[in-house]
Amino acid sequence: MKLKDRTALVTGASRGIGRAIALGLAEQGAAVAVNYRSRREDALAVVKEIEAAGGKAVAIGADVADPQDAARLVEEATRALGPLNLLVNNAGVSDDGLIYDSPADAWLNVMKTNFGGAYHCTHAVMEQFMAQGDATIVNISSAMGERGWIGQSNYSASKGALNSFTRCAAVELARFGVRVNAVLAGFTPTELVGEVMQRDGGKSIKRQIPMRRFAAVEQVAAAALFLAGPDSGYTTGELLCVDGGFSAQLGVGRP
Repeated sequence: MKLKDRTALVTGASRGIGRAIALGLAEQGAAVAVNYRSRREDALAVVKEIEAAGGKAVAIGADVADPQDAARLVEEATRALGPLNLLVNNAGVSDDGLIYDSPADAWLNVMKTNFGGAYHCTHAVMEQFMAQGDATIVNISSAMGERGWIGQSNYSASKGALNSFTRCAAVELARFGVRVNAVLAGFTPTELVGEVMQRDGGKSIKRQIPMRRFAAVEQVAAAALFLAGPDSGYTTGELLCVDGGFSAQLGVGRP
């Protein structure tokens, strides 16, 4: 129970990677605020699962792309569970398409959630995190934030911004005892990347991954749990890739 007596807020935790992280944090002893934007029943199901295992959780609806809503989310989570000391910025959206074919503002909503949501929630927790002198922020980013991919311009840009924000926030907050790291997930079969997988069930993409398989949400969550816990106590400003070797190769990794 490495996270006993810790209190966490996980954004976008009603499904996919966020759900797996919320369940993993609770299993390690943390009380968890399960944030959702529209999937209330799914979020309540996560809370029910945590409580059935003897943990403590609460579901809180909020759109983290809105700074006022993000601030309210932090306030409600703190009121329900006590002072927070773990924040996992996981909420994300995608809107894939070629730059030429996309509307001029196609980047905006993606950026507002993927980067703006993390910025807003980090800003909202900073005062209590800095006062505590012992807190952790984990941003769920993507290997796409460090590389390019056809049809992913706005998504990659938003994750690239998140990666840079992770480094800057880590430097700013280190003297207050607050660690900030990111998990750069590779291809993980969730609703977020469903469109990419449609053509052939993902077979053509899988052939480009050195490990020849996609990540499970639990594997991405395990990296987040490591960065959230005491075993990474001297790690901050790190971008931890969990992508099966995808971003380690040149081209498709073979002649």
